Amino acid sequence: MRPRNILIVVAAVVIVALLALSFLDQLLVDYLWYGTLGFAGVFNTTVGAEIAIFLVVWLVAFSAIFVSGLVAIGGSRDRERLRVVRRPDEMVEVNLPELIRALGERVPWRVIVAAGAALLALFAAQGEAASWDTYLKGLYGVPFGIVEQAFGNDIGFYIFTVPLLEEMRDLFLMLIVLSAGMAIAVYWARGALDFKETPPRVSPGAAGHLSVLLGLFFIQRAMSYWLGRFDLLLHTDGVVFGLRYVDRILWQPGLWLLVALSLVAAVMCIYNAREGGLRIPVAAFVIVFGPALIMNFIQPVIERLWVKPDELRVEKPYLERNIAATRHAYKLDTVDVKPFAGQGKLTPAALEQDEATVKNIRLWDPRPLIDTYRQLQEIRTYYDFRDVDIDRYWIEGKYTEVMLSPREMNVDQLPDTAQTWVNQHLKFTHGAGLAMSPVNKKDTEGLPVFYIKNIPAVSDVGLKVDQPALYFGEARDNYAVVDSATPEFDYPKGADNVFSYYAGSGGVPVAGFFRRLLFSIFFRDINLLVTENIVAKSKIMIRRNIKDRIAYIAPFLNIDRDPYSVILNGHMVWIVDCYTTSDHYPYSQRNADGINYIRNSVKVVVDAYSGATDFYVSDADDPIIKTWERVFPAMFKPMSAMPPDLRAHIRYPEDFFLIQADTYRTYHMTDPQVFYNREDLWGFPRESYAGQTVPMQPYYVIMRLPGQSQAEYMLMLPMTPSGRDNMISWMAARCDGADYGHLFEYSFSKDKLFYGPYQIQARINQNPEISRQLSLWNQEGSKVLLGNLLVIPIQDSLLYVEPLFIRAENGQLPELQRVVASYSDRVVMGDTLDLTMAALFQNAAPQAPTIAKAIANESAPQSIAQGGNVAAGKADMQSAAQHYNRAMDAIRAGDWTAFGAEMKALGDELSKPSDSGH
Repeated sequence: MRPRNILIVVAAVVIVALLALSFLDQLLVDYLWYGTLGFAGVFNTTVGAEIAIFLVVWLVAFSAIFVSGLVAIGGSRDRERLRVVRRPDEMVEVNLPELIRALGERVPWRVIVAAGAALLALFAAQGEAASWDTYLKGLYGVPFGIVEQAFGNDIGFYIFTVPLLEEMRDLFLMLIVLSAGMAIAVYWARGALDFKETPPRVSPGAAGHLSVLLGLFFIQRAMSYWLGRFDLLLHTDGVVFGLRYVDRILWQPGLWLLVALSLVAAVMCIYNAREGGLRIPVAAFVIVFGPALIMNFIQPVIERLWVKPDELRVEKPYLERNIAATRHAYKLDTVDVKPFAGQGKLTPAALEQDEATVKNIRLWDPRPLIDTYRQLQEIRTYYDFRDVDIDRYWIEGKYTEVMLSPREMNVDQLPDTAQTWVNQHLKFTHGAGLAMSPVNKKDTEGLPVFYIKNIPAVSDVGLKVDQPALYFGEARDNYAVVDSATPEFDYPKGADNVFSYYAGSGGVPVAGFFRRLLFSIFFRDINLLVTENIVAKSKIMIRRNIKDRIAYIAPFLNIDRDPYSVILNGHMVWIVDCYTTSDHYPYSQRNADGINYIRNSVKVVVDAYSGATDFYVSDADDPIIKTWERVFPAMFKPMSAMPPDLRAHIRYPEDFFLIQADTYRTYHMTDPQVFYNREDLWGFPRESYAGQTVPMQPYYVIMRLPGQSQAEYMLMLPMTPSGRDNMISWMAARCDGADYGHLFEYSFSKDKLFYGPYQIQARINQNPEISRQLSLWNQEGSKVLLGNLLVIPIQDSLLYVEPLFIRAENGQLPELQRVVASYSDRVVMGDTLDLTMAALFQNAAPQAPTIAKAIANESAPQSIAQGGNVAAGKADMQSAAQHYNRAMDAIRAGDWTAFGAEMKALGDELSKPSDSGH
C-alpha cells in the first residue's frame, strides 16, 4: 500500500476513534449524572429506546439500500462505456469490460455497496433515534376518552399514534430515496446509465429496478394520502380550523380515491419492471396526480357556488366543533363567567372591608426594581440579580405579597486578573442569599423597605435563610468542583472574605484518574486531569442552569420562561412550571407557537444548594403526562407528596395564562354566528412605559373576590375590545389551595364605559397639576418612569393605581416617589399610597386636591393637599391638627371608617370661622 493511502487510512481510523470516544464519554457522563440525581431509570429507558430505534432503523435501512445495490450490480452485467480521465487535458473512452478485465478483481463492488449502505443507513438511523419520544408516545399513549366525530377515533389516536405513523411515512420515503440513489450510482459507475447521451441510455435491468422503486414510491404516496385524511382535522381556511364542509364532501372521499389510485399506480410500475419503457410510469403519474390536480381545481368552485353564498349555515356544525375543541385543548371550557356591573361606590368603609386588597396593592414595578436591587444589594461586582420574582408569604401574621430576587454568582464579572481556572471553577462557585421587599412599601427616600437584605441575610420580619448558598440557578452554566483542596469563597465580610467547604449531597464524584479523564474529555479541559486540587471527596457539579437541567432530564416537557425562588425551611429552592403540548389536537386552533393543546402538567422543584430535582404532577387528568408516567413510572410524584409549606407557594404560571388569554380573546365567543362575524373580538390592553407603548402583562395580586370572605393570591389581566382602549372584562386565575387553577372572567356591562389602562394613563398625563409636576421633574436632570398601571377590582368598582419612579438622567437607581390613583372621574397623585387614597376618598368638595403631599413634623396641616382652598386663620388649627393626626393613624391601622369620620370632622373644623377674626 502506498504511503499516502496508509496516511488516509490512519486518519480515517483516528477520526472514527475520536468520534466513538466522544460518544462514549458523553454516555458515561450522562450515566453518572442521572444516577447521582436518582434518575437512573430515566437514563436507561431513554438510552435504551434510542439504541433500539437506532439499531432497528439502521438494520432496515442498511438492508434496503444494500439489497438495492446488489440488484443494481446484478442488473448491470451488460456493461456499456465509461469515461476515464487520464490527464486534465486529455480524455479517452475506454470499454468498461476491457477496463474491468485489466483491473482484475480489484473492484470489490459488493464491499463498496455494503460500505455505502452502512454509511447512508447511519443518517436515517440517527434521525429516527432523535425522535425517540415520538416512538415512546405512540407505544404508551393513554386514551383521552373523547371521540372525534369525523373518523370516530379517540383524541389520543391523533396525539400519539398519528405522529408515529407520520414518522414512519417519512422514513419510508427516505429509504426509497436512499435506495434509488445507491442504485443509480451503481448503474452509472458500471455503465448501465449514460447521462451523456440524449436521451440518457438506460439498460433494461436498470429500467426494471427503477420501476420497482417507483412502485414503492406510489405505495408511500398511498400511505401519505391515507394519513392525509387526518390532516383535514388540522388545517384552516381562515374561518374554520379543522374539517370543513368542502373537506367532508370532496377531500374525505377524494383522498380514499387517491389511495386506491396510488396502489394501482404501484402495481403498474412493478409490472413495468418486465415490460420496460416510460409509457406505463408516465401513465401511473397521470393516474395519481391528475385527479389530485383536478380536485384542487374543484375545491374553489364548490366553495364559491355552495359555501360562500351561505357560509355561516354551511360551516356552522364545523365551527361548533372548532370552538368546543379549542376551548377544551387550552383548558378554557371551565372558565367561570360572572357579570361585573361596575355600579358600586367605593367608600372608606368599603376600603376598610377590603383592607387586605388595599394593603397589598403592588407599587413596585419589577422593571425598575431590578435596577434598584442591583445598586443596593449586589454588594460585590461578581454577584448578579437576574430578575425579580413575585410571591406571597405570611409575615407577622399577615398574608403579604413580596418581590424577591436571588443573588447569583456571575464569574464573568470577576476582574480580568482574577479570571483563572481555579477562581472560575473551584473558588467562586455559588451565590449568596437573596433580597426581598414588600410590593407596597418604600422608605423616605423612595427606596424599597427590605424584608431580607445584605450578606449574610438579615431580616427584620422573622424570615430565616439558614442556607443561603446558591449552586443552582438561572445563571450561565459553568461547572464547579466542590470539596476540593481549595476552599470556596462563601461571602464578603467587610474588607475580608469568608471561605467554606460544600457540605451537601449534590454533584458527581470526580476523584480518580478515570473520572477525571472522563470529565476532562467531556469539558475539553485538561485542567481537570492535571490539577492537584481534586481530592478523594471532591465532586463536580454540572448542568447548574435549572432550565437546562430540566430540559436534559425531561426534553419532552416545555419549560416556563420564569422560574422563581422560594424560601423553604431556611434554604432556597426553585419552582419551575413545565407544560405538555401537542400540535395534533383535532379542530383546535394553533397559536403563534404552532401548538394547539397545552397543560401545565408538571411543577419541578430544584434545590438551590444540592441540585436535587423533583417532578410533581400538577394536572393528573392530562393524558399526555399520564403517558409519560407510563414510560417513566419512577420519575414523577403526585402533588400530595409536595411539602405543604412549599405547596403554599405554587402559583398559576404567567406563560400558561398568557397563552390561554390570547386564545380566549377569540374563543370566549361560543355562539357560532358571533364567532363567524368576529362581533366581540378582544385584545390585550396597552400601557405606556419608558416612552414606548407596550402590551400590558398579567400581574399577581392579593385581593378579595366579590362574594368571597377573604383575600387570596391570583393572576389577572384586563381585556379590551379589539382596536379600542376601554375595558370589556378582566380575566383571572386563582393560585391558592383547593381553588388553584380556577379560571374566571368578570364580564363588564356593555352599556357603560369602563376606562382601560391606556385611557387612564392619558387622563393622568392630561391632568394639569400632574402634567406640570412631571414636566418639572423631567427638566431637572431626572427622568420620570410610570410603572405598571394596575386595575384593582374592589367589590363592584374599579380602582386604578400607578407608581411613579424618578431616576437621574444617567443613573441606575430608580426611586418610587409618587403614587397615582384614579377612581370614577378623579385622579390624585400623592407621596404614598395612604395619602393618595386619603385624598381620593375623603369627604371633600368637588374641587378636591389633585396632588396629596405628606406632612411631617408639623403641629397643624396647612392643607391636606396642594391646591386646597382653606384660608389661614379661619379655624381652630390645633383641633384640626388633632383630627388630621388621628386620620393618619387610622390609615396606618387600616381603619377606613375612623379615617372617614376624622376627615369629616377635619373638614367641619376647617370650615369654621376663626374666633380671632381679621
